[in-house]
Amino acid sequence: MNSYEVLRRPVITEKNTMLNADGKYIFEVAQTANKLDVKRAVEEVFKVEVSAVNVINVRGKVRASPGRRRTPGMTRSWKKAIVTLKPGGRIELYEGV
Repeated sequence: MNSYEVLRRPVITEKNTMLNADGKYIFEVAQTANKLDVKRAVEEVFKVEVSAVNVINVRGKVRASPGRRRTPGMTRSWKKAIVTLKPGGRIELYEGV
């Protein structure tokens, strides 16, 4: 699997920007990716050293469909990875997003 296929997008929320101070960055990754795939992809794309990777499967939630009151829909399920960099490492592209 290509590095750009493993990393889908950075996840930018208020909680995640607070984690950036600790050297932790969160990405949406491919469903088939494992910790080693994510580590290799981040190191290759951003040229940083990764110390740890945690992977979490986020389940979709039941939501009301817009325009249809009685027909519930689902948000999509996805996989996220919390990447911890070695001390002194930063991802510049992520900071500017």
